[in-house]
Amino acid sequence: MASKPKVLALVLAGGAGKRLMPLTMDRAKPAVPFGGTFRLIDFVLSNLANAEIRHICVLTQYKSHSLDRHISLTWRMSTLLGNYITPVPAQQRLGPRWFQGSADAIFQSMNLIMDEDPDYVVVFGADNIYRMDVEQMLNAHIDSGTDCTVAGIRVPRKDASAFGIIDADTDGRIKSFLEKPEDPPGLPDDPDSSFASMGNYVFTTAALVDALTADAADPSSRHDMGGDIVPAFVGSGDANVYDFTENTVPGSTEKDRNYWRDVGTIDSFHEAHMDLVSVDPVFNLYNDDWPIWTNQAQKPGAKFVLDGRARDSIVSAGCIISGGYVEDSVLSPSVRVDQGADVDESVLLNNVHIGAGAIIKRAILDKAVIIDPGTKIGIDAEADRARGCTVSPSGITVIPKGVRIGPI
Repeated sequence: MASKPKVLALVLAGGAGKRLMPLTMDRAKPAVPFGGTFRLIDFVLSNLANAEIRHICVLTQYKSHSLDRHISLTWRMSTLLGNYITPVPAQQRLGPRWFQGSADAIFQSMNLIMDEDPDYVVVFGADNIYRMDVEQMLNAHIDSGTDCTVAGIRVPRKDASAFGIIDADTDGRIKSFLEKPEDPPGLPDDPDSSFASMGNYVFTTAALVDALTADAADPSSRHDMGGDIVPAFVGSGDANVYDFTENTVPGSTEKDRNYWRDVGTIDSFHEAHMDLVSVDPVFNLYNDDWPIWTNQAQKPGAKFVLDGRARDSIVSAGCIISGGYVEDSVLSPSVRVDQGADVDESVLLNNVHIGAGAIIKRAILDKAVIIDPGTKIGIDAEADRARGCTVSPSGITVIPKGVRIGPI
């Protein structure tokens, strides 16, 4: 039996996540809670672990304490089999400077590649919501004979200007890599769609090391994987696209197959949560054949008393719905909703307390927020801003961690 190739996964988790403020006020973007009990980083780590890629380094930088703690407490692999997931902070190995970009983050962490000596390096982002069998992409990379493979997701051509776009020929060879083009190219088999880059890459190790070394010596480079490294491979005709629609994950439904969501903004973060809560969800968290792993809260089951109710919602362990009503919402552990309170189309993180008679509409409440009885959130955007809340372009109100808000 042929031996499997040796693979090292590098997960880029150093982004500041400024567009998700205030949720990233004191945590790295990949550490932001999602779906009641998960963190954003759990999705990429689950995809890698489920695909039996279990030599994983997570490159961190900004506000990484809660992320490091989550990885250390949750993602403990069997050392007996040599598996590991380890956070790697910026170490200034090449001088007194932080990472200058995603490519520089890998270049400054070159010792990880040299110590592991893999055949292939998988480079994935840390903060998207999706399921993917990474081994299928790896095999496609090996079969292509190229040194760089970029995962591409099909998006409507009319919307493609918001993404980095891959222009590929009928054989999948990438002809150009375009950053938010005004006139995106269509696909050979679907002129009304374009390939958007998912920010996930597979490289043959020796070629990646050479490309990173050349990039580090180029003073004009932005030292970015998508902006500099991939275009270098494209320029030499050595890059291929992997069509995400060809990826088949066990247990996926027709509705959530090939689902991928970039939750880089407050609006997309809220929309991704709304994708979870319908009877037939757009993204199904309840796929036992390809589970999303995390460290579940050691809490008792959710309790509903005094005619408390929830409809089309996710209610996590430790929650108490005490006479309140919850609809189209996601509640993280230990949330309390008191008598007569109404929570609708909202995301409540751990230990939020909604007082009696309060109304919460289209809002995101960070951990330990307290809403006093009778308070209305998400009804009047100007009133919410006056209280110090953030209101997104589509009108989602976000309340920072630990804030207490009363009626006006």
